Amino acid sequence: MAEHAGHRRAAVHAGIPAANMGMYRKIRFSVMDPAAVIELPAAAGRGERVLIIRDIEMARARQHAKADRVFCPADFPPSGGLSGDREIATAQSVAEFLRRSGIGAVVADRSLPLVFAHFIERAGITVSCDPDLGVLERRAKSPDELAHLRDAQRVTEEAVRMACEMIARADVGPGGVLRIEGETLTSEELRTDVELFLREEGYDAPPSIIAGGPQGADCHDHGSGPLSTGQPIIIDIFPRNRTNLYNGDCTRTVVHGRVPTEVARMHEAVAAAKAAAIATVRPGVTGDEIHATTVRTLRAHGFETARPGDLPPDRCVLVHGTGHGVGLEVHEPPLLDRGGPPLVVGDVVTIEPGLYCAAIGGVRLEDMVRVTEDGCENFGTLSEGLSWG
Repeated sequence: MAEHAGHRRAAVHAGIPAANMGMYRKIRFSVMDPAAVIELPAAAGRGERVLIIRDIEMARARQHAKADRVFCPADFPPSGGLSGDREIATAQSVAEFLRRSGIGAVVADRSLPLVFAHFIERAGITVSCDPDLGVLERRAKSPDELAHLRDAQRVTEEAVRMACEMIARADVGPGGVLRIEGETLTSEELRTDVELFLREEGYDAPPSIIAGGPQGADCHDHGSGPLSTGQPIIIDIFPRNRTNLYNGDCTRTVVHGRVPTEVARMHEAVAAAKAAAIATVRPGVTGDEIHATTVRTLRAHGFETARPGDLPPDRCVLVHGTGHGVGLEVHEPPLLDRGGPPLVVGDVVTIEPGLYCAAIGGVRLEDMVRVTEDGCENFGTLSEGLSWG
């Protein structure tokens, strides 16, 4: 290895693979400690991928990680020695490895921790950020990733169906409160049932959104307390597979008993907006254009948009974008909203228009689709009606 930095350029990705999904996707190896991936240039053909990871993880990493060589921080100590802090020590060793490798410049993605940039620059190596580094690669899902996402959505839809049917089967108690086997049906109880079902299917679930009546007017209110008849109840479930880490994401809205006229009108508009947005999805169409289709459709049904947090007290409006990418994270690029980028083949995105009214609550419908060469494939099979009895 060269002893002085030259003009070679490398890419550096760093962080905790269990939390940094871009880094995990690159090496397919999950640990809870700081690590770094260095992609070295090659004169011809594929470059070399080097992983620097905690010493006790090296044997497993050499067996399972997608890396050409695996080291630990102690393999590349700086002249003054390594810090006792694991993250600092990892950053120091990355800088020393780059220096010994004759690297003069580094490009990093948007997630590089500042401590790594600090020590790399202290070694006399320039650091630049490419905000799009790895993004398109991650967006275009492989056949294996698509299989994981289809399965995640299948299980997610089963959980949504279970929740909607439980609501539909409930009895009505005093004051219109729903009851099952004599016990009040609350958002919390139903959320627990959903989480238990998903756990048995091999999925971890962040707290699902089960928001009834006016609570549903806040599109990210998880919901609390008793659920009632005659009100829209948003069911939004987004679990992650414990083994492959891919996510599902599905939303339906259910009404127990008689559907109020205004809720039915909201639902008709949202269903039409979802259908129109899905019909717009194809390679090259921007997230901005898809969202504009959603907005036009809702306006044709007599509804408008508003900024989040500015929900008018007497009108039903859309307060969010049309959707987002899904993969190793439930929210990832591309965004289907104002300024959203062109879609690429292999993108997997949600289509989830909604309408929200402070006095009534919310109506939202969400499917997951894959961008194909000439349109899209909808992973969803679930009914989108309000009545599930």
